[in-house]
Amino acid sequence: MPSFGSFSLLLALALCVYTLFSGALALYAIAHRRKLAISAEHLRETSRRAGLASFICISCAAFALIYAAFTNDYSVDYILHHTNRALPWYYKFSALWSGQEGSLVLWAWLLAAYGFVLRLRHKVDITLSAYASTILAAIQTFFLLLLVFAAPPFALVPGGIAPADGLGLNPLLQYPEMVIHPPMLYLGYVGFSVPFSFALGALMMRYPGEKWIHITRRWTMVTWLFLTCGICLGMHWAYAVLGWGGYWGWDPVENASFLPWLTGTAFLHSVMMQEKRGMMKSWNVWLIFSTFMLTILGTLLTRSGVVSSVHAFAQSSIGGWFTTFMVLTFVVCLFTFFYQRDHLKAENKLESLVSRESSFLFNNLILLAACFTVLWGTLFPVLSEYYDRTKTTVGPPFFNRVAVPVGLALIFLTGIGPLLPWRSTSFRAIRRNFILPCIAILATAAILIACGVHPWQDDDATPSIYALVCFSLSAGVITSITSEFLRGAGVVRAQTGKNLAASTILLIRRNTRRYGGYFIHYGIIVLFIGLAGSAFNQSKELEMGDGDSLQLNGYKLVCQSSSQDSNPNFDTDYALLDVYHGNKKIAQMSPARLFYPAMQQNDTKVAIHSTLALDIYVVFEGRNPETGRPIIKVFLNPLVNWIWIGVGIIVIGTFIALVPPLKPTRRTENSQLSALSSELIVEPAFPSPVDKVPEAPHA
Repeated sequence: MPSFGSFSLLLALALCVYTLFSGALALYAIAHRRKLAISAEHLRETSRRAGLASFICISCAAFALIYAAFTNDYSVDYILHHTNRALPWYYKFSALWSGQEGSLVLWAWLLAAYGFVLRLRHKVDITLSAYASTILAAIQTFFLLLLVFAAPPFALVPGGIAPADGLGLNPLLQYPEMVIHPPMLYLGYVGFSVPFSFALGALMMRYPGEKWIHITRRWTMVTWLFLTCGICLGMHWAYAVLGWGGYWGWDPVENASFLPWLTGTAFLHSVMMQEKRGMMKSWNVWLIFSTFMLTILGTLLTRSGVVSSVHAFAQSSIGGWFTTFMVLTFVVCLFTFFYQRDHLKAENKLESLVSRESSFLFNNLILLAACFTVLWGTLFPVLSEYYDRTKTTVGPPFFNRVAVPVGLALIFLTGIGPLLPWRSTSFRAIRRNFILPCIAILATAAILIACGVHPWQDDDATPSIYALVCFSLSAGVITSITSEFLRGAGVVRAQTGKNLAASTILLIRRNTRRYGGYFIHYGIIVLFIGLAGSAFNQSKELEMGDGDSLQLNGYKLVCQSSSQDSNPNFDTDYALLDVYHGNKKIAQMSPARLFYPAMQQNDTKVAIHSTLALDIYVVFEGRNPETGRPIIKVFLNPLVNWIWIGVGIIVIGTFIALVPPLKPTRRTENSQLSALSSELIVEPAFPSPVDKVPEAPHA
């Protein structure tokens, strides 16, 4: 199987090289009307088929690596270092992405899978899809060159003698979520290669209009959803496994995944201006170029060893390969842009700062400012070490000082964007559309203060002030989006006579893109509410023997016992705690400390009791070597569950936005209601709460 896997990768490389050069030659011949020994169309078709065959070859290589893991083939060095006989089967499957070589196989396989779908699906405009297929083949060639020459996954153990057992999987990865988190994140990372290929191909061939955006819209949204879910699954893993009481620590590898999410989100918003108004064409091209290059940068940071992270792989020599690839990609993008820049002239200009265009523009500027700040903070230790020979670290306070105000500004724009029409608006429309959200903001702030949120009484009032502003703005955004739903549903109700619930469903089905975007905004707001809860986190640590208790903000934890256990994979040291709120027992929790003999490493098993209001988060930090008693640390983390609920709403909203809308119905006898129905489907502006319902999505 190792020989079979190595041969499959080599054959896949040959097929990708053929796809690249035959596709490029065919496109050159078509563009310049040159005659070849065989027809350009035939050559292009063979290129497409070779690309399809490369997916089969890489699939065979991935199967060979998984087969080696399941059969305990420790003659393969990668399998030796990432599995052992006692490892459960589902973690053996995840060995495919637990190390550097295996994760590159996963990347290459997902890239080939995306290319396979692209080459099968896009035949309507064969020329643009041929450009995209050729560019995608170039990216595939790079990763296969890595796997064949720089990081071969089927390399045999030194000396050729297979040990009796493997060294085991990293304990941090032995968690159920890690079976799906890396593939989900990679689906997002790799998926941005497709819109990048279409954008670069469209620019190379001077593709007319904004058709490439329409073609790649679903690709981009699905990819963005995968990346969003991957990041949030990583947050949940960090929260449940690492045992430090939080879910986001501005770790360099966390930041690396966040960077393309920021630019990808900006792209999804700004393409609306290109679709509706023919604006920001150059901006959009560079947004998708930057998003792709940031995915490569994230891979570089993970694998080069230049940053320290629990997520990063060991230091290796392939960092130079990724750096070279990034430089070549940037040079190609820059050359193509300047060569074809006259094709990207805007058709309209910004007419007013109080318009939907301006809200998209400010949204983009804020997201890119956040991206630059996170990138600078992530790379600063590397740059400082290069110039001063001293590594200066940048901690969470630096990122929070920028990220929190940026987040509040995004919440504000999320609320006002749907209420602004295209081109310009009037003071009367502003007053009419914004009165309810403003009332909601002020009322929420007053209620929170009355309920005891008093930032001025805290030693460090900044987090509480930010949380108060976040909660208040969130109430305003929810009010503004809900009012949009109710206004549109009212129009449908007047037209059809259905009840409000049925009218709302019909409204969504008629314009899935717009109202799916509103659901995504709901999810973002709920997520921000959960993040704001961290301003009120509390914690306490205590050495606890049997019968000892710990009290924190009305909660009491009583240690009933502590003991030890073992199984073939790990040894367990745990405590059994009863949790009381007032005089009522609400939970029994069992935090533990694990030891993995195969890896000679310790790990933490966190105990979490979750409600909508807060999480009780308990960590077994070890035993006092003098007394032998457990050391228990308890966190009270408010509103954490709102983060995961918000992610669920985002997923639902994205699926709604991907569903094709209902086609316009025939006009009814009542001309006024018929006009309202027609405007409900196609009218992009919203100048009046009664006259029209907007179409253009905001996310």
